[in-house]
Parts: sequence; C-alpha cells; structure tokens
Amino acid sequence: MSSGGFLKEMQGIGEKLLLKLQKLPKADPVEIVSFCVILLFIVTVLVMMIIACSCCCYSCCSCNGRPDHRRRKIQVCPVAHP
Repeated sequence: MSSGGFLKEMQGIGEKLLLKLQKLPKADPVEIVSFCVILLFIVTVLVMMIIACSCCCYSCCSCNGRPDHRRRKIQVCPVAHP
C-alpha cells in the first residue's frame, strides 16, 4: 500500500470516528457502551505495545544508548556423549 493510500485510509477512519463522536450524545446506551469498550480495547493495545517496546529497548540498551553486553543471552549447546 502506498503512503498516499494509507493516509487517505487513515483520514477516512478519522472522519468516521469524528462523526461517531458527534452522534454519541444522541445515541442509545448500548451504542455508547459498545463504543467505550472498543475505545478501551484500542487504548489498551496501544499502551501494551508502548510498554513492550520500552521493555525491549531497555533490555537491549543501557541508559546512554549503548548496548549492555552483560545482559546478552548465551546459547548453550548440548554435550555429545561418547
């Protein structure tokens, strides 16, 4: 997908979301709850992604941005028995 198509798609999603937010005060209670559940799910996924990325970056790099070689995993090979 080209960047122009992606931007148009994101703009379309944003417009739909804005329209939904404008209609929300007049919506049924079930619609309000379902919208809030979907919004909560999206926020939870984004927060989990941010936490995962920050934990991954922290384990690979020290505070000054250089790799921390003490935390590097060492592979253990099985010993061949005679």
